[in-house]
Amino acid sequence: MLEVLRRIVQEVNGARSLDAALATMVRRIRKAMQTDVCSVYLFDPAQDRLVLMDTIGLHTQAVGHVTLRLGEGLVGLVGQREEPLNLEDAPSHPHFRYFKETGEERFSSFLGVPIIHQRRMLGVLVVQQKDKRRYDEGDEAFLVTMAAQLAGVLAHALATGTLNRPTRADDMAMFKGVAASPGVIIGEAVVIAPPADLDSVPDLIPTDVDYEVRRLSEAIDRVRHEIRSAGARLASRISTQELALFDVYEQMLADASLGQEVEKRIREGQWAPGALADVVRRHVKYLERVDDDYLRERAADIRDLGRRVLAHLQEGNPLTPETYPECCILIGDEISVTMLGEVPREKLAGLVSVRGSSTSHVAILARAMGIPTVLGMVDLPLPRLNSARVILDGYRGRLFVRPDEELIKRYRNLIAEEQALAEVLEHEQDLPSCTPDGHDMPLMVNTGLAVDSVGLLKPRISGVGLYRTEVPFMITERFPSEQEQARLYREQLEGFAPLPVVMRTLDIGGDKDLPYFPINEANPFLGWRGIRVTLDHPEVLMVQLRAMLRASDGLNNLQILLPMVTNIDEVDAALRLLDRALVELAEDGVHLERPRVGVMIEVPATLYQLEALAARVDFFSVGSNDLTQYLLAVDRNNPRVADLYDACHPAVLAALARLAEEASQLRVPTSVCGELAGDPAGALLLMGMGFDALSMNAPSLPRVRAAIRRVSLSSARELVGEILSMPTSKEVRSHLGKCFTAWQLEHLLPPKDEG
Repeated sequence: MLEVLRRIVQEVNGARSLDAALATMVRRIRKAMQTDVCSVYLFDPAQDRLVLMDTIGLHTQAVGHVTLRLGEGLVGLVGQREEPLNLEDAPSHPHFRYFKETGEERFSSFLGVPIIHQRRMLGVLVVQQKDKRRYDEGDEAFLVTMAAQLAGVLAHALATGTLNRPTRADDMAMFKGVAASPGVIIGEAVVIAPPADLDSVPDLIPTDVDYEVRRLSEAIDRVRHEIRSAGARLASRISTQELALFDVYEQMLADASLGQEVEKRIREGQWAPGALADVVRRHVKYLERVDDDYLRERAADIRDLGRRVLAHLQEGNPLTPETYPECCILIGDEISVTMLGEVPREKLAGLVSVRGSSTSHVAILARAMGIPTVLGMVDLPLPRLNSARVILDGYRGRLFVRPDEELIKRYRNLIAEEQALAEVLEHEQDLPSCTPDGHDMPLMVNTGLAVDSVGLLKPRISGVGLYRTEVPFMITERFPSEQEQARLYREQLEGFAPLPVVMRTLDIGGDKDLPYFPINEANPFLGWRGIRVTLDHPEVLMVQLRAMLRASDGLNNLQILLPMVTNIDEVDAALRLLDRALVELAEDGVHLERPRVGVMIEVPATLYQLEALAARVDFFSVGSNDLTQYLLAVDRNNPRVADLYDACHPAVLAALARLAEEASQLRVPTSVCGELAGDPAGALLLMGMGFDALSMNAPSLPRVRAAIRRVSLSSARELVGEILSMPTSKEVRSHLGKCFTAWQLEHLLPPKDEG
């Protein structure tokens, strides 16, 4: 049966239209299950009814004419309950309804299963038989599996307008992914295709080996030129460190890596395109097998480079559009750094990718450039999206395909409001973040790339609450030396002096891995990451600590933060290494005092060890993103469960409130540096709970500052008391919305989910 299922799925996915897919499915299922009838009903929201869309066994004239409300008849009951219904004698069931035009009076047995995509009921799949018999467990499992496959086909059809419903064929569709860079844009989709097909290169024996080597070298040189040109086009929008990503691409093409290996294959008897395809496929196959997000991203890089070189070997150019629309939303299966650079920077407005994660090079660049981006959009039907009008919502991770005029109007108003609000809030950014009743709430920024806009930021903040040291590690091909790190850290410390700069020690693992230091694990978020890695490699941590300390000489604004701490022994071990680094530097003539040291509160275990931690460190910094993820057991980078990740979950808020209270009793300064701190409503809750400082990405500062300047501390405390008594996230968010409306601050909240 598994082989039968596989063949049916292949045929359905290969169908040219939805009608063809439905026809294929009902006929193949009837044959596979050896039953008399197979029918498919689709739910039409415009009519709020299930419509018979195809059948084999019932009268064909009923197609498109028989409709049922949810709960009406057996099919409507399946759709309403969203669960299978298996009956031996269907006419005797109280919900049975007879439709004369179908001719179904001949059939007794009934098995119906719902077609569900991302919690949305799309239709019902039904089989029927004359004989009175109950379909067995194998039949039911088979039909449920087929319904799940059909759900994906329907989702694609909704996006591409091929769903021929009785009402209209151009329904809007919405797809979900992982929000990688915030913002909203209305534009035109440009689907970018890979430049060449590595899987269709024939095997040929070269007649002139030296000629093949020469043309390989020429093709690589042309791709290098393309990469440099793409980098140059982006140079004014990204920092020097981010431009290093293009150097990584060039290094992959170097003689000592990809080029040398391909040349070896040529000299062993393959022509250049065949040798290139073999080498690239081998590398990609290996990298895609490893259970490691970062390495899988590198597989995409190598595949992209291979296609580009192959395109030149085949004397063709990469398949990029000749012209781009004024507001281009680039969409692809995999979008590489080089693809991004090929779009004129004044036209590139948004990015969407079927693959990718928040750690990809593209995600790093998109955030630096301020381009709304959604990745991991796994159900996106690429072939028919080109030139479609779309709305990209980078706040919620949504893509609306062919939006209706009402939705376009709402989003246009939203974009206009965002621009107007930004202009208004800009005028008060140099004012203190102080509540109307006189409470100062220090606001800090999270950084990780270059010292961007220090001159503008410095008078508006109380310091850097989180400097992510792993980002410079991620965009190089080896561990940076002590001198290289010291230069980077000195730039940060000097740029923000005398304000404090909290530098987190190397936090790799989970969704942040290094190409030269792979971590292959079945469950990386619960595995070897953060302080666990660096304590196992003290040589790496010692170099970093020495570099931080050396960079702070004469500035005295360094604070060190330890990530992913689970137990006290880890803190003691890290402090011993820090003291040893101070001794070693003193022996080199650099005499420094130990800087303030803090612990990230992101593993739930630390919530129950605060007293012991307080005896050892100087401050706490709450990583609300990871703390939320671990408390709720939700991978926030997984689009399938991303909706379950909610920082306003009552358990998360209760844990934060208890943490703030206990930290206050222990007299340990405690800040929050996750996304909740950058949400105006979240910021007020955290202030009301008693946290001492908030750290966020720079674009979040204006809204948060505006909220703090308009809401008193006493009101924030009252709000916390009300919120903590609520049992669901929905009630929490509803109450927050009502309060912001009452305070006339609803314009400060992030855009509401339109999907």
